[in-house]
Amino acid sequence: MQLFNVYSLYPVEPVRGSGNYVYDAAGTEYLDLYGGHAVISIGHAHPTYVEAIREQVGRLGFYSNSVENSLQTELAERLGRASGYDDYRLFLCNSGAEANENALKLASFHTGRSKVLAFSKAFHGRTSGAVAATDNPAIAAPFNRTPNVEFVPLNDIEAVRAKLATREFAAAVVEGIQGVAGIHCPKDEFLRGLRAAATETGTQLILDEIQSGYGRTGRFFAHQAAGIRPDLITVAKGMGNGFPIGGVLIAPHFEARPGLLGTTFGGNHLACAAAIAVLKVIEQERLIENAAAVGGYLIGELRKMPALQQVRGRGLMIGIEIDGSGAEFRRRLLFDRRVFTGGAGASTVRLLPALSLRKRQADDFLERFEATLRQQPRN
Repeated sequence: MQLFNVYSLYPVEPVRGSGNYVYDAAGTEYLDLYGGHAVISIGHAHPTYVEAIREQVGRLGFYSNSVENSLQTELAERLGRASGYDDYRLFLCNSGAEANENALKLASFHTGRSKVLAFSKAFHGRTSGAVAATDNPAIAAPFNRTPNVEFVPLNDIEAVRAKLATREFAAAVVEGIQGVAGIHCPKDEFLRGLRAAATETGTQLILDEIQSGYGRTGRFFAHQAAGIRPDLITVAKGMGNGFPIGGVLIAPHFEARPGLLGTTFGGNHLACAAAIAVLKVIEQERLIENAAAVGGYLIGELRKMPALQQVRGRGLMIGIEIDGSGAEFRRRLLFDRRVFTGGAGASTVRLLPALSLRKRQADDFLERFEATLRQQPRN
């Protein structure tokens, strides 16, 4: 049997990681400015994280959600304190797409409505409901297409108000920062207007913080820069630092009826141990403050480079618009300069490093990036 092709693969296999570096079998060191697609939040192989998983798997790796699990309670309490949402409740699942599926379902149950408002270029996952709210026809099969999801441009508050005024929408779902689209930020005043329009029409506001949350932007959640509180917040990626886990933060006004939501693997003992360790390290090492400081420095230095078309983002969630092929640029950055980065669209280089990135590593990246930029063919 062969693997089903999913992604175009670089001929590089990291076999070991440490902090902000990964290594192949030959021992070649790569500076990791991608973090496995924003998943590595506290750095590769952090000793606190490794020990937490090792200790837990030696005691109990799994039991079903039909019994009490005090690790879930501890995780919910820690996440509530860290995020400022200690009055919300937590549903634990396995991935970002699953978190969005359940958030959409909760909104529909709560309102009795069936329609969802989403935004142009949005990405919310590849499962049925999540991909229906994703503005990418290439990954939405005919089965996923539904008239129950409508799209309007990001930051167009008048378009939002016109749609929600019909009072047909169970939810409006928006990313804290659009990641797959190329790091596009909703304006703070737009998010405040969206919150007001949703409240006025009984629409539940879902903030997809799967990529932009967990300290990445210099706040625990990206939307907190706008001073709003959504009804539902979805999380995953950096939550487990590589161990699969996701969740929905649920406002107090939602009914918690047994059987409304369910999961076999969600919130299992190993996943909770990993997620608790992540929150401990984020707090102890002040990684949110570090993301704000180092990310701000990195964005500022990149914006000084005249050859770049645009630099977008907040904290350590950065999109760099270059003149020419982004894919070819990233390939040369990887093979000539030993730096992992990500892409989004034809000409965007995406940076999603661990929140532990230090200024000296940022300077190292800037030097390698600028050297590659000097060799970039122009359109």
